[in-house]
Order: sequence, then C-alpha cells, then structure tokens
Amino acid sequence: MPLVNISLRKGTSADYRRAIADAIHQAMMDAFRIPADDRFILISEHSPENMIQDRTFFGIERIDKSVFLQIVVNHRPVAQKASFYEFVVKNLGHTPGLRPEDIFIGIVEVAPENWWAFARNVNASGSDAVLGTALPRP
Repeated sequence: MPLVNISLRKGTSADYRRAIADAIHQAMMDAFRIPADDRFILISEHSPENMIQDRTFFGIERIDKSVFLQIVVNHRPVAQKASFYEFVVKNLGHTPGLRPEDIFIGIVEVAPENWWAFARNVNASGSDAVLGTALPRP
C-alpha cells in the first residue's frame, strides 16, 4: 500500500495534477506490481516561497514546473526501485510532458508493522494479521 505525496507549484490544472497522479500510479503498478485499486495519493500545491529548489543543482537548469515525489512503501529491492524511477520519468515525460531534470523522487521504506489499513491487515475474526493482536470493536 504505497502512500504517495506529490508536491507542485501552485497554479496547475486539475487535469495536470491528475495526469501526474495517474503516471505515478501506473509506474507503481509496473515496477512494484501493486494492484490497480491500491491508490493512495496526496497532491499539494505550494507558493514559490514555499517550494524551494536550487535552479542549477549539479549544473543542470531546472524550471518552475519541478515535481517533488515522496513515496512511502514497504521495503523494495534495488532493481524494483530503479525500474520505478525509469517508469516515472518515462510516464511523466509522456503526460504531462515533464523533463527528467525536473523530477525529484524520494522513497521512504517502512517495515510492515508500521503500516495499517483495515482491509489489508484485519482478518474476519478482528485480529490484525501483521501485529498479531485483536482490534477493539466499537
């Protein structure tokens, strides 16, 4: 159950934001083999003074349309992460037309016990499959 945080500059259209979310989700399905319904994405827009980047980091010119991505996932092999990066760059290059130089990706890996989603962890008896405990019922 990856959790995706997308940060953009203010002023983008709903279609633009959706294209980015769709591209990231497709990259996760292709690289991480997540199911199509495993979609948890937050999109935040920031004013220029609240989204700071070096315009020439490593001597590469960057534009205002840069996208910062933070993906929280369970541990993934290096090959899967490399594949994910490639899919993201390819997908975002196609739609909405971002340059690789303007895409920043950070993956945060967490242990399974640090995730909780009712449908994924709780069995019919009310026990949490990951933590091994029963959950209180209202």
